[in-house]
Amino acid sequence: MPRNKLSAFEQNARHAIADNLKKYMHGMTQADLAYKAGIPVTTLSGYLREKSTPNAGNLEKLANALNVKKSDIDPRYTFNDIMDFVEQAPKETYRVKPSQIPSNFTSINNENIKYVPLIGTIAMGTPITADQNIEKYIPEYFIGDVPDGTLFELRCKGRSMEPTIPDGATALIREQPTVEDDEIAAVLIDGEATLKRIRHVGKEVMLVPDNREYSPIILNKENPGRIIGKLIRYTVNFE
Repeated sequence: MPRNKLSAFEQNARHAIADNLKKYMHGMTQADLAYKAGIPVTTLSGYLREKSTPNAGNLEKLANALNVKKSDIDPRYTFNDIMDFVEQAPKETYRVKPSQIPSNFTSINNENIKYVPLIGTIAMGTPITADQNIEKYIPEYFIGDVPDGTLFELRCKGRSMEPTIPDGATALIREQPTVEDDEIAAVLIDGEATLKRIRHVGKEVMLVPDNREYSPIILNKENPGRIIGKLIRYTVNFE
């Protein structure tokens, strides 16, 4: 019997799992990790070659062996933790008439979810989403269509964009080399990415913070930098 074709969601999940395993192995051989986790080498090889997906038991063994969280390997578990909480809540059944459903109601399904790379340090001369720049993959949920283009995440550090963007937020960026005036862009300066509003002043580009306690930054020949993307949205964890 032929196997069912994987959905784009499942394919993305396997790719993210394989990438995360390779990153956290830190040079460990497949044989060493398989022995430490107590799973067959062939099973681990299937995960790394994106031929199969770890079940809950094997995922926990791998996470323990690598001393990381399950969600660090399989980003779907970030979402599953929420779903576990919902499923454990008391169940009550309600009947909803079609007329009671808002016209703009959108359900979340696998096609609304995309695994987006979280970028750490950006190596000079490499594409933004090069493997060596990626810390892990994060599931992003979209109401409606997934934005076009290459997406990546950045951790926001500092207070220069407060109150608009708080310190510690995670910013979703669409890779693009230009933005319009007053849009918020991710800008690469000396290998460090920063978020600022953009103002074009002649041949120079001004990076304007929303926090008035901080001064603008001017990009020119003496202080070079480049726009690497446009802010789509940001998220904040409360813990």
